[in-house]
Amino acid sequence: MMFDDRISFFDDIKKDKFILSNIIWDIEPKQLMEPRIIKTDKGIEYKKPISGYFFYVDIIDKKPALFLMRHTSSDYAETVARINEIPVELLVEAVDENKDKKFFGMYPINKKVENWLKKALCIED
Repeated sequence: MMFDDRISFFDDIKKDKFILSNIIWDIEPKQLMEPRIIKTDKGIEYKKPISGYFFYVDIIDKKPALFLMRHTSSDYAETVARINEIPVELLVEAVDENKDKKFFGMYPINKKVENWLKKALCIED
């Protein structure tokens, strides 16, 4: 499996203060893929760099799965973990809720998934 050698959800992510303090909760996959420099009628517009970690849902073998991606300010991104501990029903609901926000096969998480993650990771609002 592709993620066998990656960090595991509860063993490493929960203990990693850097990851926990750099999770971006309010971002969608499309925002990561948008150009950072745009030519407009007013000139060149530079978008703010995105740096941190974010969760997304993907469909693997016809079932939704939750992943954690790292994105750097130089626009390098890599998926660093697959989270198997979350109930699949929550992911199905997130996919259904965000069907129109699918981008390159990736779906944003919804509030229920976010709340589950925050509780599992002991993150307070």
